[in-house]
Amino acid sequence: MRMDYAVADHWEGGFDETGLQAWASGLRQRLGTRRVSLGLAFLSPAFSSQAAQVLELLRVYGQMPLLVGCSSPGLVAGNREWEENAGLVLGLYSLPGADLRACHFTQEQLDGLATPAGWHAHTGIAADSTNGWLAFADPFHLDCEAWLDSWNKAYPGKTVVGGLAGGNLEERTTQVYLNGEVYEEGGVAVSVGGEFRLISLISQGCTPIGDTWTITKTHQNFIQEIANRPAYEILVDTFNHLTDADRQKARGNLLVGLVVNEYLEEFHRGDFLIRNLLAADPRTGSLIVGALPRQGQTIQFQRRDAAAASEDLSFLLEQTRRNLAGQTIYGGCLCCCGGRGQHLFGRANHDAQQIQEKLGPLPLTGFFCNGEIGPVGDRNFLHGYTASLALFVKPTH
Repeated sequence: MRMDYAVADHWEGGFDETGLQAWASGLRQRLGTRRVSLGLAFLSPAFSSQAAQVLELLRVYGQMPLLVGCSSPGLVAGNREWEENAGLVLGLYSLPGADLRACHFTQEQLDGLATPAGWHAHTGIAADSTNGWLAFADPFHLDCEAWLDSWNKAYPGKTVVGGLAGGNLEERTTQVYLNGEVYEEGGVAVSVGGEFRLISLISQGCTPIGDTWTITKTHQNFIQEIANRPAYEILVDTFNHLTDADRQKARGNLLVGLVVNEYLEEFHRGDFLIRNLLAADPRTGSLIVGALPRQGQTIQFQRRDAAAASEDLSFLLEQTRRNLAGQTIYGGCLCCCGGRGQHLFGRANHDAQQIQEKLGPLPLTGFFCNGEIGPVGDRNFLHGYTASLALFVKPTH
């Protein structure tokens, strides 16, 4: 792990021009002679009216050629999470050999450019010229699921990791940042190319329960039959075969996992797209889910609670550590759901500390999201209650 190639820190005060200059300069000096390639800045809503001034200070005194980020009431740096009165966090990343290019896009452009050729022209990035994308978006003025769908078509098989900004929920305003510009709509995306890959870890916070099954009849978001039986019967059988302790944990915490890639020989944690189980109707035998399931798709019921979320993240971090053995991680960005943190785990710093324990010491910057972006299989989705981790990795040749 290359701690000397990136630094991340937290500013807990308010707007202080002289103080921020000195703080950003000090952070830059910790990299020594290494050139900064990318800056990630996440600001709490307290800075919204002065965001442009803050970004300019950070850019100049942090000596960043590219700075992106967004607003959020909860922030992450290192092994710490600040969920209230969060200040701001800044990460500086030296990524020698990386080809980094960024763009801003809006709903209007999505409506007019939602073709592969349109996106390639807007971003200046062809499908084979990127290894992945880091993206932050406004949830109130951009149809993020439609954007991801069109982005998947424009850049097939390319990882997109990131999250939806937070801000003033009553006024439905957030901010996304690109260099010195502050946008209150749309999104920003950074293409990671050249010698670097963007490795993702998507922890959806669930543990699978029962067996895998095949969906045999659907209508819109209704699962009517599983294995040629009423879907409700399969759910009841699955629940009844749990231990007493697991049944207690599962009450009110049941979801569905839908396999994205049916060509896999076996299905494991991370192969399922987790979606809400909205209702179960014993009269018709149907399940209503927060997705559009299809006939022939594999399903497995899932349980979400603090223990399951902790177990899932730990398992996936350990798997990532093994998969990246011998490769160099230059830093990371964590986008985690606002429903995690102390609200879910009952203590602060859970996700950040677990990442450091498994992959650290790791320069890490991030924020709490209104929705998380990350791949399942070879497609990217919008998630909830998820920890979405992006790692800047330079393979060892």
